[in-house]
Amino acid sequence: MAIAWIMTIYTLNFNYLSYKSTRNSLIHKITSKINLSDETCPLVTIQLPIYNEKYVATRLINAVCSMDYPKERMEIQVLDDSDDETSGIIEAIVDKYEKDGFTISAFHRVNRSGYKAGALKEGLKLAKGEFIAIFDADFIPQRDFLKKALCYFEDSKIGLVQGRWGHINEKYSILTKAQAVSLDLHFFIEQKAKSLSHLFMNFNGTAGIWRTQCIKDAGGWHTSTLVEDLDLSFRAQMKGWKCIFDEDLVVNAELPVQMNAAKRQQFRWAKGSIQVAKKLLIMLLSHRTLPIDTKIQIFIQLTKHIINPLFLIQFLIFPILLLMNYQIYDTALAPAFGIVAYLLLGPATYLIMIRKIWHENWKTKALQYLFMIFYASGISINNSVAIFDALVGKRNEFLRTPKFGIMEKNQDWRNNKYALPFTKTTLLEIFFSAYGCITIAISLLSGNPIFIPLIAIQTIGFFYVAYLSIIQSKNNKNTADMYLRSPTEIKLQDVRANDTTT
Repeated sequence: MAIAWIMTIYTLNFNYLSYKSTRNSLIHKITSKINLSDETCPLVTIQLPIYNEKYVATRLINAVCSMDYPKERMEIQVLDDSDDETSGIIEAIVDKYEKDGFTISAFHRVNRSGYKAGALKEGLKLAKGEFIAIFDADFIPQRDFLKKALCYFEDSKIGLVQGRWGHINEKYSILTKAQAVSLDLHFFIEQKAKSLSHLFMNFNGTAGIWRTQCIKDAGGWHTSTLVEDLDLSFRAQMKGWKCIFDEDLVVNAELPVQMNAAKRQQFRWAKGSIQVAKKLLIMLLSHRTLPIDTKIQIFIQLTKHIINPLFLIQFLIFPILLLMNYQIYDTALAPAFGIVAYLLLGPATYLIMIRKIWHENWKTKALQYLFMIFYASGISINNSVAIFDALVGKRNEFLRTPKFGIMEKNQDWRNNKYALPFTKTTLLEIFFSAYGCITIAISLLSGNPIFIPLIAIQTIGFFYVAYLSIIQSKNNKNTADMYLRSPTEIKLQDVRANDTTT
């Protein structure tokens, strides 16, 4: 019951932000915007952090160089940490655009110190622009992005303008549809509720523009966490800088099409947020000038991933209580009231917001929301491992989410070089799938069938994530053998494979 109450508080916070997002129209009331012409455009440094992205690097650089902005007012830094053929691809296209008159350079680091944050930090030392625009390798900025975003910097306290992520491959699969609606709800509700308000808004790592002075004033890029974007944006707002999110400023991007790639991305976000909490939370909560509701939102945002292990603990405990004939509720009607309350506080609010946001297309998005529930349930194991790693202080390499250049539904990626094998986390997902089936049987046999629908949804989620993790794995024919060998044997095989490739 204690776990249920904690999870309810986090759910209620979504309801609060939903209300705030419908009332926050400050961005549409901004009248003091810069009217940019080619003569008044400020110098912008565009940073493109890339690591082993041979399938999308050309697409990104072409899109950046096609933007409707004077080429003499753009300084393009391709921050290349690649150790494969991506570097050769980048060198060729950078050379082409240099000959076309662009100020574009490729900075290749042999040592990936600090990973993405380290690359941005090194690029900032050489940046000449008054503003810094950042695009990850899988993003495709529209032609008018710079002029639209820069118009908000008339206010000298604006430090960041964040665009919304669009999705070029949303309809590719159930997995991409689930991810798309999850990200959309984050932007349309969380980011919109916090934009230009006293609540702290985070930078999403890409598709945004920083004022260079703001980055430096906040202490620059730190390499101590896996989410340098969240870290910097919170430090900047502690210094009094403002952040804006514009829902109409859309930058299309490629969603992960492989379950193992999506899990890797979620792992980094979950672990990174707990790392930032360990680093900044006490400082933020003890800040004298921050309002109490700002501190509450900061605490919830930095700790929200804790609901993943709590959810798993509850899932494990529940059938044990049923077997013990433990009186979970005082009255027979209590379970029904509990489920109704859950539906009203959770799914009902989501569906109301989905209808408000998407209007005539809301039914399609509502179906995607169902997919998101399955995905969120199944991914909770992966995220719980990430949280445990962060709490015990385990250092992880920044593992980028591989992208395959997938834009059309009929494109195949399974023989792609960057496809990932499944990890041992999948074994836990299989265990929870089986445990869920046992729990359903216990609920039925113990005379508590009312709980079966909720348990079934969670169990389907575990099975769905485990199933895709296995069938979508690279070399899935050999994955079972992989766990019968020692780590040393695996490393030796990788070395031999690399030698053969060379």
